[in-house]
Amino acid sequence: MQGSVRASSVIALLAALWVGAAAADTPRRVVSINLCTDQLAMLLAAPGQLVSISHLARDPRSSAMVVEAAAYPINRASAEEVFLLAPDLVLAGSFTAPATLALLDRLGVPVVQLPPAATLEDVGAHLRLIGTALGREAVAEELAAQFETELAALRVSPDHRPRAALYGANGYSSGVQSLPGQVLQAAGFDNVATELDMDGGGMIALEQLILADPDLVIGGSRYPGHSRAEDVPRHPALRELRAGGAGLSDADWVCGTPHVLQAVARLVAAREGLTP
Repeated sequence: MQGSVRASSVIALLAALWVGAAAADTPRRVVSINLCTDQLAMLLAAPGQLVSISHLARDPRSSAMVVEAAAYPINRASAEEVFLLAPDLVLAGSFTAPATLALLDRLGVPVVQLPPAATLEDVGAHLRLIGTALGREAVAEELAAQFETELAALRVSPDHRPRAALYGANGYSSGVQSLPGQVLQAAGFDNVATELDMDGGGMIALEQLILADPDLVIGGSRYPGHSRAEDVPRHPALRELRAGGAGLSDADWVCGTPHVLQAVARLVAAREGLTP
């Protein structure tokens, strides 16, 4: 769990750095250039405060808030484009292009970077962090508390825990030290990746997965076009293992937002549909 501890420490440090900012003037023009900060900002910002979000927020394959995103102008995360929007705060991810961040820094534009969510606990922490950055602490606290209450109600500890595998393009899977892995655990499944000594993320060979014989294989979104990597999780040999129909959209859990509750609920339903 060292990776989760480090991520939580980073979040705590960022939150501490923004305590002083909370007492300063609330930002009036906020631009988000990251898919996850897009969604958190749409949940938290005051009317008129958020002036632009990234184009990814309108992509239904990765965004859980496509309908809401239609109300905002979009950007493609270039420093020049963002600067012309005259923001007094930019929300970015920890993997935002360094060149973009460096140029915004040279231009004197304040930036808050959000690390990826690695645990379900990070959802509340991220809401509170972005809420502080926007001067919307009370709204953030209310949403975080509501999320934590609803998550507690969904969590299950069944006597029988079916074995499931998360299996995406090129055989990519997620272990317990990842947001999808934690969603799987909260829904009452044991993760086959743990049996294969995978705590974070990595590849599971098709043969390994078949030999592991999970009760359920959970796939993600399929993207347009043709890719051999996307053929792997749809190999005919997995047809029986995928019979439970627990396919989830990447939008369900690609970001640490309250929308991950939808993924937990769907997997709880899938577990209940399995024969013990």
